[in-house]
Order: sequence, then C-alpha cells, then structure tokens
Amino acid sequence: MITITNLTLHPEAITDSVKRDSNGAVVTFLGATRDSTAERKVLYLEYEAYRPMADNQLARIADEVRERWGISDFAIAHRLGRLEIGDLSLVVAVASPHRKEAFEACAYAIDRIKQIVPIWKKEFFEGGEVWVGSQEDACAKQDVPVAARGD
Repeated sequence: MITITNLTLHPEAITDSVKRDSNGAVVTFLGATRDSTAERKVLYLEYEAYRPMADNQLARIADEVRERWGISDFAIAHRLGRLEIGDLSLVVAVASPHRKEAFEACAYAIDRIKQIVPIWKKEFFEGGEVWVGSQEDACAKQDVPVAARGD
C-alpha cells in the first residue's frame, strides 16, 4: 500500500495492511507535526508534492526494500495539505518474519523518502513562514550561487 492523500492518516489501518501470520515483527513509524523548530513556535504546516514523480519514487522505495530485505509487506502513507500540530504527515509500516529486517527496512524507507521524494513542507510559525527541505534550502546548504541553481 502506497498512498499520498489530503485525508487524515489512520496508522492502525495502515499497520494492519502489512500484518500477516508469517510475520513476527511489525514496525510502524509515525511522523507527527511538532510545535517548534529551531526555537520558533510552529503554528501549522503545509505539504505539497509533485504527484507523478512522488508516486513513482515511493514505488521505487518499495522496490528497493523488496530487493534489499525481501520484504513485500510494506506500506507508506504521506499526507498533503494543511496539518495542525500533532497531525500525522507520514506513516511507514513494515512487517517481516524478524525484527532486525523490519527495523532496518523502516529506517531505510524513511531516509529515502526524505532523499528522493518530491514532497515539500512549509512551516508557518510566529513571525513568518519557510519552506523546509526545498531545492533552495539544499543549494544554500551547499553554497551554490543563485545563478547556478537554475531558478
């Protein structure tokens, strides 16, 4: 199960979708909206995605998990739109016969989502707003001049 939605995420249903009698381990990660970042009070978040590529990249991650760990009982759900403090933005659920592989595959999937999936987060906080993890942020961290960014 791989989904990108504007609807509230239900971690129990997502976790249930990967449970099988053959699996002795089920690991579920919940990504929640926190109330502060870098000493700023966060009011809410908004997520946007480039859907065709995001869908393809999530499927790619599922393939990578399947190839690397032999795990096919795998689910990712990412929410878009406005999220309030405490709302879930991401649920990753992985089930496998043994816990080590389930933990490793879950952590790997989360890292890969952050690396390759075109989903962007905008934080709204007291006194302003900022895109987090955007192309501009990535270039700034690498000291890439504005002219070389392709903006």
